[in-house]
Amino acid sequence: MKKIILADNQAIFRAGTAKVLAMEDDFRIIAQCGETERLFPTLDTFKGAILLFASAMKPNVHQLVDRVRANGSLSVVIAENTEPASSFISAGVQAAVHRAVNGPALIDCVRRVARGERSLHVPATPTGVIEEDLVGARVRDRLTPKEMKIVALIVQGCKNKEIAMRLMTTEQVIKNYLRSIYDKTGVSDRLELALFTIHHRMLAEAAAQIGDTMVQTN
Repeated sequence: MKKIILADNQAIFRAGTAKVLAMEDDFRIIAQCGETERLFPTLDTFKGAILLFASAMKPNVHQLVDRVRANGSLSVVIAENTEPASSFISAGVQAAVHRAVNGPALIDCVRRVARGERSLHVPATPTGVIEEDLVGARVRDRLTPKEMKIVALIVQGCKNKEIAMRLMTTEQVIKNYLRSIYDKTGVSDRLELALFTIHHRMLAEAAAQIGDTMVQTN
């Protein structure tokens, strides 16, 4: 049984990753944390685990690698889609994946790390995902500018009330938009929408760009 510590400060991604990993009989998520301050205490408590952590938590990577080693554990970083992974590998992290990694690739990476493989890098756009990129492009083009803003905020983990405030409208209007978005993407809830978005590169990049623009204008 592979024991996994899941650390990500973005709750909706953490929930999505947990959902993917929990479907595997040989994986057991023994701890989750959403704050960087909890990383070291969690590693000290649950020794001999595989730490799957998000680069967005911005830990001191060298200190983290040292603590991982001291506790007989291994580490896999989830890097942002446009973020280079080489620095994490150089620091001693066993493997690096990107947010846009699909479920099977993530599972395969964790298993390979557990088997003793090192310096693994799963790129954000591995060979064979061209069809997914086309799907992402089609969905992106079908969504209206307002719907894309809502998708970007969903990916950031915002609730309907916060989205309504950010877009200066009502929660009911946001719910109406979400129904349209779910129909266009073929998902049934906000978690599935976030996972669908990050697993389709062109849609993820569009959402990230809109999200950055919204931050700059606020």
